[in-house]
Amino acid sequence: MNDRESAQRRIDDLRAYGREAARLEAEGVVTLSSADRERVAGHHAALIAAYARDFDVDADPRGMRLSLGMRAASFLGAIAFAASVFFALRQFWGHLGDAAQVAILAGGSLASLAATLAVRTRDTTGYFTNLVAMVAFACFVLNVALVGRAFNLTPSDSALLVWAVYAFLLAYACDSRLLLAAGIACLMGWIAARAGAWRGVYWIDLGERPENFFPAAIALLCVPAFVAAARRPGFAPVYRVLGLIALLLPVLVLSFWGRLSYIDAPASAIESGYQFAGFALAAATVWLGARRDWSDVFHTGVTFFVLFLYTKFFTWWWDVLPKWLFFLIVGASALAVLFVLRRLRRAPPTAAAAGGGS
Repeated sequence: MNDRESAQRRIDDLRAYGREAARLEAEGVVTLSSADRERVAGHHAALIAAYARDFDVDADPRGMRLSLGMRAASFLGAIAFAASVFFALRQFWGHLGDAAQVAILAGGSLASLAATLAVRTRDTTGYFTNLVAMVAFACFVLNVALVGRAFNLTPSDSALLVWAVYAFLLAYACDSRLLLAAGIACLMGWIAARAGAWRGVYWIDLGERPENFFPAAIALLCVPAFVAAARRPGFAPVYRVLGLIALLLPVLVLSFWGRLSYIDAPASAIESGYQFAGFALAAATVWLGARRDWSDVFHTGVTFFVLFLYTKFFTWWWDVLPKWLFFLIVGASALAVLFVLRRLRRAPPTAAAAGGGS
């Protein structure tokens, strides 16, 4: 047991065992002697105390509720402090000389990084570390952006790659999923910009061609196995979800606006093709999530399948059907989805699901 996440899972298992053992005794399935019961309870109490001391985990439901509040406060605090730094610099920036600007930007980045490393050595929960690390990332982003503006450098997509590398370093050093998501977003933007540049699109206009994000999606979806191998299993869902969004969201957009595609074909044909691809990919995502017991993949697939389904319903029938019939079809389709999901839910777990997919 060498990380907080594993310790928290063990404590959750201990609580579940205690509840089930009490039920089994009440149902007369098994009966423990008083000595055995005290020995098990003492062992569990010692484990919980050790994990709480070493990893600051949630030892009871009250602790879990408070941790949720701390997580929300950490996220909001990080955004607020980053915004404060941005607006403070914006207010006074024009009154400073070049030397003062560079000194403030470099000093702010170095000071925030030093503060992150200092807090990390003392913060066992990770919430305060996450907050300070997000401020450090914001300072670094401002550093690169404003130094380039101060010296009239040509904007480049390379800044996205630099930001991504810094966010990844902070994320892995501080075990921060929020910073990991920020790094992935920057990396996705850089890959999409490079893909667009190969087709002659200026990098700032990368969003005008949604297919630019497909290489980033493929790259991200190939990462989780390596992440798990690198002893960061908690990061794998972040890669999977953002990779699926980078894949399915452009497909959804192109199913409505085929003219944005690189494909040289009539827009209606492109839209039809992407509609079919969207349903197929979303259904395959749901199936894979259920088979591998990846709740993140499953829920992402269901969300996009519903989006594809109901947006198509609206496009096809809103203007041509009576409203009562339109909503009747929507309700019937929701009922059909419920039946399908129930079948998936009742299916026996696979070996990967039973073992808990990473």
